[in-house]
Amino acid sequence: MSGSGLAGKIALVTGAAGGIGQAVVRSLHAEGVLVAAFDVDGDAVEALAAGLPLGTVVGRALDVSDSGAVEAAVARVESGLGPIDLLVNGAGVLSTTRVVDTDDAEWARVFSVNTLGVFNVSRAVTRVMMERRRGSVVTISSNAAGIPRHGMAAYAASKAAATMFTRCLGLELAEYGIRCNVVAPGSTRTSMQTGMWSDPSGEARVIEGSLATFKAGIPLGKIAEPEDVAEAVLFLLSDRAGHITMTDLYVDGGATQRG
Repeated sequence: MSGSGLAGKIALVTGAAGGIGQAVVRSLHAEGVLVAAFDVDGDAVEALAAGLPLGTVVGRALDVSDSGAVEAAVARVESGLGPIDLLVNGAGVLSTTRVVDTDDAEWARVFSVNTLGVFNVSRAVTRVMMERRRGSVVTISSNAAGIPRHGMAAYAASKAAATMFTRCLGLELAEYGIRCNVVAPGSTRTSMQTGMWSDPSGEARVIEGSLATFKAGIPLGKIAEPEDVAEAVLFLLSDRAGHITMTDLYVDGGATQRG
């Protein structure tokens, strides 16, 4: 099998301080990629960069919902590090309120990151990719984008919008040689996931599923590790996926029983 072709490239990763985001940054770094890592938590992403060899990862604060800040950040990466070859849209927020309990502010908060943020960053990065007629984009969505989830309407809807946006983007950019794909994780061992557990049996309940909320269990009998998701992201970014675009790859242990 041919190599990944990632070594020496420049990647921009959002949501880089989160569990999956950090795994993506570390995996890209291990492949020899120079990473511009962004997160709304500037201290956390700077600490991540500081823990890796000097100059291989640059960490900065960024609110992806602010289009002006996004455009400025992309310009800084292009002028300071070099041409962006790879983009990973990893920034995301969770909401677990029922529709009738979701106010306007909560709905807007979720969409401002999960959907508007993906639009802002993808638009800014692919504009410069188009000039070079190359690039690869991966949006980290969720398996909740493809199956109804009780108490997660805002989250699921925002991820579904980001998924279809990314696929449409891939259709528009195919003529420029730019591939755009989606990775849809299921339950993954991150603070977002464990924050929903009320006691030590939380993991077992997720694996088993819930008849009361019509949530299927996980056939593989385990939740994902962040590195499992990162591996899927790197595959779609790499030359090994050179003829794959507009795909939606589920990494959920079979929980949604779809590919």
